[in-house]
Amino acid sequence: MTLNIDKSLNATAGKHSVRDRPFPLIVPQIHLPALRTALTDRMSGPGGAYNIGNLIGLCQGVTAQTLVSYDLNHLPWAGAPAAISHYLTGNFAAIAMTSATAIFFASGEVYHRAWKGRFKPREKLNRLGDFLSGVGAVCLGLALFELGHPLLALTSGLLHSVGKFGSAFHRPGVQILNLPASGPDPFRTMVLLSRLPAIIAAGTGFLASLFKAQIGQPQHWSMPASLLVCYLLWSWADLLLFRSSKPDAAHEPAAG
Repeated sequence: MTLNIDKSLNATAGKHSVRDRPFPLIVPQIHLPALRTALTDRMSGPGGAYNIGNLIGLCQGVTAQTLVSYDLNHLPWAGAPAAISHYLTGNFAAIAMTSATAIFFASGEVYHRAWKGRFKPREKLNRLGDFLSGVGAVCLGLALFELGHPLLALTSGLLHSVGKFGSAFHRPGVQILNLPASGPDPFRTMVLLSRLPAIIAAGTGFLASLFKAQIGQPQHWSMPASLLVCYLLWSWADLLLFRSSKPDAAHEPAAG
């Protein structure tokens, strides 16, 4: 009897000891340094700056549309799917804007892969990013024109697309008309200048909403503020792309 009791106790103790052992696959460890490195790598370069701005702009637009469509007679966020659907595909302007946003996201990803870990971008990928961005600017211009913003349609749409298409096909160092080949790339400069009217409009709207000045339709300060942040991020990405237009860029060593 004693032996049987001892065996059962030993077996029970053995079961508890196995059960109490930590099992490493149940709760996987999150390697924060690796995650931080991956996020930093994803956000670096012109592609990262472009897509951070794209993400902020998309979230701001979807949130604003959802809040505007909020119905007090329904549960909070109950009408969010319908509001988001209307924002993305509700009319021609919405479809054009959604198409532009999707194409800009794609071009940002192409830019990221072209510049990843390099001082000099992969030329074909960089030109593909320029071309896609030009197509997105055409869609953006159509949306802005349909929404009743002809000046922004001409700058953020037409001027931007001409600059991007020109960057896609122009070879660094090749003279354009009588412009000096050693000066700033005219097509990259054109893209950068296309941001200026929108930056002024967003900055003016932000100050007006912040100080309660009535300029046009009243709006919350967060809307122009987010647009201002987006355009500043995109402008920073435009400046980073000037490196690819240097005539001696082909002689720069790659980082890896």
